[in-house]
Amino acid sequence: MNILLNHKGEIAAILTAVCWTFTGLAFEYAGKKIGSLTVNLIRLFIGFIFLGVYTLIVNGHFFPITADGHAWLWLSLSGIVGFLIGDLLLFQAFVVIGARVSMLIMSLAPPITAFFGWIILGEKLSLLNLFGMTITISGIAIVILSKSPSGKGKVSSQFPLKGILLAFGGAAGQGLGLVLSKLGMKELDPFMSTQIRVLVGFIGFSLLFLFTKRWKYVFVAIRNRKAMIGTTIGSFFGPFLGVSLSLLALKHTTTGVASTLNSLSPIIIIPLAWMLFKEKITLKDIIGSLIAVVGVILFFI
Repeated sequence: MNILLNHKGEIAAILTAVCWTFTGLAFEYAGKKIGSLTVNLIRLFIGFIFLGVYTLIVNGHFFPITADGHAWLWLSLSGIVGFLIGDLLLFQAFVVIGARVSMLIMSLAPPITAFFGWIILGEKLSLLNLFGMTITISGIAIVILSKSPSGKGKVSSQFPLKGILLAFGGAAGQGLGLVLSKLGMKELDPFMSTQIRVLVGFIGFSLLFLFTKRWKYVFVAIRNRKAMIGTTIGSFFGPFLGVSLSLLALKHTTTGVASTLNSLSPIIIIPLAWMLFKEKITLKDIIGSLIAVVGVILFFI
């Protein structure tokens, strides 16, 4: 029990990774039917509704009206940097260099987050934290590399620089978004904080769809029942529960540690992919998972 109380942030971060796993599977399913950008917009709207209902039940109001100007400023910036800019760069990287290599580069998000946490918040990581972060990221990288496009466990040097920079931009957006969230949240409820971020992200995506004349795809998408079921499930585990748990983690641990544990989804998804989709598990998958687990254990010592 003491371990649970003393490591609330770390546990919340691991639960976040579990949520990311489910939301990733759901959004992949929906994205193949209606497109990833359309899913991005709809998931934020549905997530906002979930968050509003939760806030209404717990706090008595649907909108985050009790948040002060400080929270609105920094959480809005976090929504723009994390949800809008970061996600746009990442999804474009998926197109240019593929999801596997993009996610490998995204494994740089924890050290980038730790760097921004040090610069902006003055956070410091212990040597054990740094060691655990390095080991965990190494395990994640091994798993992702084992399913790279070459099929040989190596990242090809032929990937265009544009795609690599896009993925790196996505990682930087995620890292800076987390730090800005912690800066703005302070004592505010994590779910209310998430609601502000999601609202601003939705407004940003709505303007993007307006300028690029993509709203017609949204109206077509909402008539696709299977895609909407997948998007709704993903929205529950993503913008509603997953993002809120990630902010809860930020309340109780450093941004670097939280970001590292948030990144465990490639490890957690392995048994699910085996059970649900009968995907083959390789020796590298097992070795990478064990290394990542050792890294996680170090955060609890």
